[in-house]
Amino acid sequence: MPSPSFSMKTRAGGKASCALIAGIGVFCSLPMQALASDSALWKLSGDFRLRYEHVEQDQDAASAPKPAEALTLRSSVALDLTPNDAFSARLKVEDSRNAGIDRFNDTQGQEPQRSVIADPETTELDQAFLRYQHGGLTAKLGRQVITYDGHRFVGHVGWRQDRQTFDGISLNYQANDVLSLSYAYLGQRNGIFAEQADKQAKDHLLNLRFNSAVGTVTAYSYLLELNEAGEDRLDTSGVSVKGAKPLAEAKLLYHAEFARQRADTPLLDADAEYMLLEAGVVAAGLTAKVGYEVLGSDDGGYGFATPLATLHKFNGWADIFLKTPAGGLVDRYASLGGSFAGGKWALIYHDYRADDDAAGADAYGSEVNAVYSRKFAKHYSVGVKYAAYSADELAVDTDKLWFWLGAAF
Repeated sequence: MPSPSFSMKTRAGGKASCALIAGIGVFCSLPMQALASDSALWKLSGDFRLRYEHVEQDQDAASAPKPAEALTLRSSVALDLTPNDAFSARLKVEDSRNAGIDRFNDTQGQEPQRSVIADPETTELDQAFLRYQHGGLTAKLGRQVITYDGHRFVGHVGWRQDRQTFDGISLNYQANDVLSLSYAYLGQRNGIFAEQADKQAKDHLLNLRFNSAVGTVTAYSYLLELNEAGEDRLDTSGVSVKGAKPLAEAKLLYHAEFARQRADTPLLDADAEYMLLEAGVVAAGLTAKVGYEVLGSDDGGYGFATPLATLHKFNGWADIFLKTPAGGLVDRYASLGGSFAGGKWALIYHDYRADDDAAGADAYGSEVNAVYSRKFAKHYSVGVKYAAYSADELAVDTDKLWFWLGAAF
């Protein structure tokens, strides 16, 4: 079967990344007739998520936008092909649509006077890659999902209806039960704001994991560079230790991490540090944690940045800190979670302060988060989630509420 001709455009108007085109080309050159005759070689799957979101910000603030609400539907269909033990491929298409309620700022020009709900309408090629596996090596070429270490620095932002993917090549090598190594080169970042957020890049991601007696030790170096507007580099290197130990009839959890970052752009030359200390205990069906996370500041002029992270997962679900303030961020938090009625629940409290008050603010505010979700009838899930940010010296009071229904087949 001959490969078709592609002319996929990026936001800058250029051709789609070479890695994506190569992945699609190899995908289309697979022996489709043989695959079609043997259903054991291919698998078709789909997932859907219908979600209601409401956002309300303090209307007493002069700059506060109007309340927003949205009902959106994310639909995706994937085709996985496995012609032999060594090679496989995946093609996945994703669509996000308004489903009857669209009173929100989608960042694309719709109702800009309202609060942002970052789910613009879009239909995109979510994944298109060729995978090679041999021994402990797995290699992928094309558009793919890449996540490392709980999404803190590299994630897929799957909370939004249009998730983040990358065009490039990734290598994962599992040497043994103790040591594993991952490397990825990214030629394009495909963000959550439809194709308008796609950015050409020259990113190198290196992640080394070692299982030791004290836990999983991870060393990483993420060297990011955008090539759309000249030199724009962000280099982050760090190390973490994460583990769990039995403690009588309970289990002790611990996580410590430290990283250094250097930002080098035409307008900025800055350094910042990151630190995390977290401890927890699992007992009687409950999980309790306390944590202290610092995204440092360079003398109040620059805050530690994590542009590829699943940002919604960290520093509160109200999404006040999607961009770290120039004064940095100190997040002191506590959480409690467990099970109820066949589902899972969690409560989280955050207290936010500046790392360096030279930027003009010290006590940012506080936030309460709550969530309950449950799977049922094998293919379905439901959930409700709430975030309430109480402003002190940064932003305004913000409340967010979500309900969702999901299905996967």
